[in-house]
Amino acid sequence: MKIVLGVSGGIAAFKSCHVVRLLKEQGHDVQVIPTATSLEFIGRATWEALSGNSVSTSVFDGVPEVRHVSIGHTAELFIVAPATADVIARLAHGRADDLLTASALMARCPVVVFPTMHTEMWTHPATQANVATLRQRGVTIVDPAHGRLTGPDSGPGRFAEPEQVVNLALSVARRQSQFPRDLEGRRVLITAGGTHENLDPVRFVGNRSSGKQGFALAEVAAARGAEVTVIAGATHELPTPLGSEVVRVESARDMYREVEKRDEDADIVVCAAAVADYRPAEEKGWKMKKSASAESTSLTTLSMVENPDILKSVVSRRQERTTGDDHAGPDKSSTPNSATPTIIVGFAAETGDPNHTPLEHAQLKLKDKGCELLVCNDVGQGKVFGRNTNRGWVLSRDGEVTDIPSTSKFGLADSMWDAVANYEDRVR
Repeated sequence: MKIVLGVSGGIAAFKSCHVVRLLKEQGHDVQVIPTATSLEFIGRATWEALSGNSVSTSVFDGVPEVRHVSIGHTAELFIVAPATADVIARLAHGRADDLLTASALMARCPVVVFPTMHTEMWTHPATQANVATLRQRGVTIVDPAHGRLTGPDSGPGRFAEPEQVVNLALSVARRQSQFPRDLEGRRVLITAGGTHENLDPVRFVGNRSSGKQGFALAEVAAARGAEVTVIAGATHELPTPLGSEVVRVESARDMYREVEKRDEDADIVVCAAAVADYRPAEEKGWKMKKSASAESTSLTTLSMVENPDILKSVVSRRQERTTGDDHAGPDKSSTPNSATPTIIVGFAAETGDPNHTPLEHAQLKLKDKGCELLVCNDVGQGKVFGRNTNRGWVLSRDGEVTDIPSTSKFGLADSMWDAVANYEDRVR
């Protein structure tokens, strides 16, 4: 894919070097267009070495090639990362006074912008008006991260991590259009990652889940306009999902309690975490030994008890809040405090067995859990956990089954949110 990466003048430009590297490693042709001020941070030679293409900033460079026309005209994806308040303003007002803005005016491909600036600049009415203008024109604007900014300041305005830039931008390219803002004003609650059930201060019982899929669901939901809260288990190596509040937990019981506090206020609940079904019956306050002695407990025998079923509990609490007939159809599953139906989505990690395929197990689980939608993954050895790709099916309780071929976890997330929107359309 022919990708243009516009880089504006901010200290975060150094992260865009890694964006170029990641895109090149995936086989894309990357043309970097820095602004003149960005070259104060990262020099032209660096961009040329990383991209393998010549770099210029002025519309008067490469005149015989008419570069200010040809670059944007031939691009298949146009990314601006980082995008300062100044560049966002110039894009919104159709300026074409350098190669970056002139090329952006020529682009007819998906355009994805990653704002990066101090909090006061990001929240200023002028910047927000410019962002709204660009979104109305079909440009995808990804809200910046919360975190440490230049100097001692902290807040919204931090540049995304390079992997997040690449994943979200390529997801937009796959759609061939901006993310729809169909979740605007919706409150989304997502569980993500595995849980750790402690045996003692040293050991725990866990699983292979990385949390990548849950975090991808959160980032795509935020890009589609949602207010997102993530209850995250073992996800500590992943960057905080953009546009999301993250609550960190460790065990299944911790996750249960945090979900219980919040699910009533959510319009959509997605239980994507790989929650441990069982936990040790007793957590020791000291390190257990290989074999039993008068002073210690042996590791050779492990007694387990069942953990709470978070997905079932969310469905059960919704039923208790629901007015009218508990057996009402999908279009009746609204809470007294919500004008729109509360949608509950489960995830099923299946491997199949001699008697059932993963899809058949998922169909049984959908009926048992009572949620509206269930995403099933075939998680056989080495297929999903910890990887950047996924595949599966989205099953709905009205009988619809959507096949999701192998794609990135962001691609699956986007397909799942499409399935949620389609389900809501069908039951209205």
